[in-house]
Amino acid sequence: MPIDDIRSEVRGIAASLRAYLEWQREAGTEGFPREPKRESPQAPPAVAESTASAPSPALVAGAAPSSLEPRVRLVQLAAEVASCTRCALSSSRTQTVFSRGNPGAALCFVGEAPGADEDVQGLPFVGRAGQLLDRMIAAMGLTPERDAYICNILKCRPPGNRRPEPSETATCIPYLHEQLALVRPRAIVALGNTAVAALLDTSLGITKLRGQWKLYRGHTLVMPTYHPSYLLRPSPQQVEAKRQAWQDLQLVMKELGLNPRTGA
Repeated sequence: MPIDDIRSEVRGIAASLRAYLEWQREAGTEGFPREPKRESPQAPPAVAESTASAPSPALVAGAAPSSLEPRVRLVQLAAEVASCTRCALSSSRTQTVFSRGNPGAALCFVGEAPGADEDVQGLPFVGRAGQLLDRMIAAMGLTPERDAYICNILKCRPPGNRRPEPSETATCIPYLHEQLALVRPRAIVALGNTAVAALLDTSLGITKLRGQWKLYRGHTLVMPTYHPSYLLRPSPQQVEAKRQAWQDLQLVMKELGLNPRTGA
C-alpha cells in the first residue's frame, strides 16, 4: 500500500477514535471500552452513489435495490421538494432541505425540521446539533457521509425554529414516506418527539419510547432517541440523557452487527 494511503487510513482511524472518546467523555462514561472481536467483513455494496464513497460492509442495506432507478427517482423527488408550495413555509424558506449522506446505507437518521444553518446551506444537520450528530455517528465507528442517510420530517424551516404545526407535518410527510421507500434502510434512528410522533403515529413522548425497537409502517425498525439539540441544552438531566442516547445507539450497532462497545 502506498505510504500516502497508509497515512490517510491512520488519520481516519485516529479521527474516529477521538470522536468516540469525546462522545464517551460528554456522556459521563467511566472506564475504557473493550473492543469485541469483529465479524468477518461482507462484500461491499453493488450500488453506490457516484458522489459518495461506498458504505461500510456492515451497513449495506440487505434489501437495497439493484437498479439505479430509485436513485434517479430520489433526484426527481428532491427537485419536486425544491419547487413545493403546498404550505406557507415555502414563502419564508431560503431553500428546501432534502437529505445528506449515502442513500445506499442501511442506517437512516430522521430529525424534526431544518434550522437556520440548514436553511442557508440546504443540507440537514449542519449546525451545532448536526455537529454533535456527526460525532455520535463517528463514535459508532461510522462515517456520516458514507454510512448514514440523514433527513428530516419537514423539508422547510419553520420560522424561528419553532416546532412544526400538525398541518405542516401532514402536508410534508408524504415526501418522507417516498424518500424512505426509495432508500429502504434497515434501521431508522428517530431523533426527538416530532420525528417519533410522525414516523410511529404515536402521542407517547420520547422518554417513554427511547431505547425500545418500534416498527415504521410495519416493517422497518425504528429506534427512538433524543434529538441532538436536546442533548446540547444545559439541564440537570443532560449527562444522563447523553448516557441514555449512547445506550440507544449501542442497540442500533448491535442490530446492524457493529459489535457494540461496553465499558470496562
